[in-house]
Amino acid sequence: MVATMGPCFLLVKWTAFNNHMGMCKLPEGVALVWNGAGFTTETHRVASIAPSLDFDFLSHRIMPKVKTNRVKYPEGWELIEPTLRELQGKMREAENDPHDGKRKCEALWPIFKIAHQKSRYIFDLYHRRKEISKELYEFCMDQGYADRNLIAKWKKPGYERLCCLRCMQPRDHNFATTCVCRVPKHLREEKVIECVHCGCRGCASGD
Repeated sequence: MVATMGPCFLLVKWTAFNNHMGMCKLPEGVALVWNGAGFTTETHRVASIAPSLDFDFLSHRIMPKVKTNRVKYPEGWELIEPTLRELQGKMREAENDPHDGKRKCEALWPIFKIAHQKSRYIFDLYHRRKEISKELYEFCMDQGYADRNLIAKWKKPGYERLCCLRCMQPRDHNFATTCVCRVPKHLREEKVIECVHCGCRGCASGD
């Protein structure tokens, strides 16, 4: 048998292939057509076909392309990876830490703090110290190592030290104001404060 591979079918001449327990024979000029789920037979005119040859269908299966989830890391990733991995480990510890004796909001404070640290680390490396490329900077934000929206606020005057996005949302506070941590120190009535959302003790730009 001779088989010629086309875009979507095989032309065969007098072939035989194993079909589990039995044998199946196809006459001259019959094509095996791959329809995406299996082979079907169709008759085609063949000008000249060489003598029969053995053909192993098990070793010539049409396999779909395998998609891989490999992440391509930009240049410079190996320099910041240890720090980010360390912060990721601290984040997992904070998430698994028992919350006995804490208020519900207090249990989230360590998580907010570490998330803030990761974003600040990436922000400083790119915008202040100029030690990483834009490609690596965008990669870190796309992969969730930094909060893109929080960093966007840090670029604006008055929000350079913003702790989290919730502290500036009027809808999340009484009387449609911002969090007490956004009030400058010299205007506070209380010396020691803690944000209910993230535990911040002050993030006004002038502090």
